[in-house]
Amino acid sequence: MPGCDLAEPPSRGIVGTRRSAILGLPRFLAGAGLAVAINTHAFVGETSVQADSAFAAPYLAMMNRIGRERGWPPSGREAYEALRSPRGALAAGSPQQVAEKLLFEHELFGHQRYVGQMSVGAVAHSDVLRSMELFGTQVAPLVRTEVARRESAAGSPSEPADRAQTTA
Repeated sequence: MPGCDLAEPPSRGIVGTRRSAILGLPRFLAGAGLAVAINTHAFVGETSVQADSAFAAPYLAMMNRIGRERGWPPSGREAYEALRSPRGALAAGSPQQVAEKLLFEHELFGHQRYVGQMSVGAVAHSDVLRSMELFGTQVAPLVRTEVARRESAAGSPSEPADRAQTTA
């Protein structure tokens, strides 16, 4: 899903280090407009309660099955809530909550693309389809609008010709 071009990512941490190393290569190897992407498990419900009722149990069951195979300790509701927190790795909740999470992650990583894996575990197909619809109609527009506002306030160009488009 194309959107606004995001600002140059921060030149700190692992993202900045990797970007600097890659951009130090000849242009034909690094490519023009090299974009950074992040990927998380994601699920959007009409409300946080609806998202949790459709997603939490199947997500935990799948992660615990994988965990048994890999020797991880079992996860429960407390672990799920920690993953859903602003600093956790899971983008699940209402459209507003998921948008806020993605904007927080953008502050950290300065990425231009986001990939949300929504079909995780045995979530009902109709719920996954509705999650995708809510992401496309509510979350992505909120994220695009706020990123564009932040870029405008910072004075950065919103759509340089040589940069990749974002998928929010």
